[in-house]
Amino acid sequence: MARQTDWEFLDDRGRSATAAQTPSRLVAYIQAGATLFDHGIRPVGLFGSHHDGETADPAKAGTLPLEDIAYLGSGTRVGVDAILDAEPDLVVGVGYGSDQVYGLDPDTAKHIEEHVPVVVCDVGQGRSLAAVRNRFTALARSLGAEQNLSGAAELDRAEGRLRTLAADAAHLRILALSPGTPESVHLARPRAWPDLRALAECGIGLVEPERGPGANWSTVDWTVAASLEPDIVLTDVRANALPVGALEGVEEWQAGAGRARIVPWNPEVPCSHLAHARFFDAVADAVQASASSGS
Repeated sequence: MARQTDWEFLDDRGRSATAAQTPSRLVAYIQAGATLFDHGIRPVGLFGSHHDGETADPAKAGTLPLEDIAYLGSGTRVGVDAILDAEPDLVVGVGYGSDQVYGLDPDTAKHIEEHVPVVVCDVGQGRSLAAVRNRFTALARSLGAEQNLSGAAELDRAEGRLRTLAADAAHLRILALSPGTPESVHLARPRAWPDLRALAECGIGLVEPERGPGANWSTVDWTVAASLEPDIVLTDVRANALPVGALEGVEEWQAGAGRARIVPWNPEVPCSHLAHARFFDAVADAVQASASSGS
């Protein structure tokens, strides 16, 4: 006899997740959880990636009330029991162009999926920022979230503002990076990141590192980064990156690019209209300030 299903969602792996009723107890990768929270859906548990530590990274959390939501671990430290003990009726993860559930060991993900439906939304370089956002919106609405027209309006406003400012600031050089150590830095390849490609589509001039190894990042020393002479630096503020304050002690950087305007950047920004509007506004504020100061 066929099992009756009242809820179904086809995820970005091409797999259909089904449940007898609409899921209401979600465990999610922290980026996915922050996204769904912007849609009014609160997860009961969160997990991180192998880059994360024993506690949730607030830089990735968006507006999530971390003190009220169980953090189940990160990377290989997330076990099957930790997930199942939270009694979820759905696990929501992200992917980067493969069948893998990012942040979970493949065997762990396989065993979890034997007990609980799993949905993966692709956030990799093969997707546009709008496409990623729309997939999460579709998932949220399938789970009962109401359409957030105010969020869409905020994003339209922020995008329009950024386009207007970018048209008069074509000379500005904007570099996205993730501080590694006092000796090395990871420069983002803009075409590899949906949020950076979205900035470029608005007319923002992003610095492209030289070709070489690394699909998403070009790892160089700080002298090379400084030689690019950025006016604005989007700086990774996740917990695994060197803290922004430590850049003051990197002499090679300060000598050549210490004048750059710093904008906090979360490469794993929540995939919602509201979060993307906040991101565009932060960049627009920096562009406006740099243009006004004659940078």
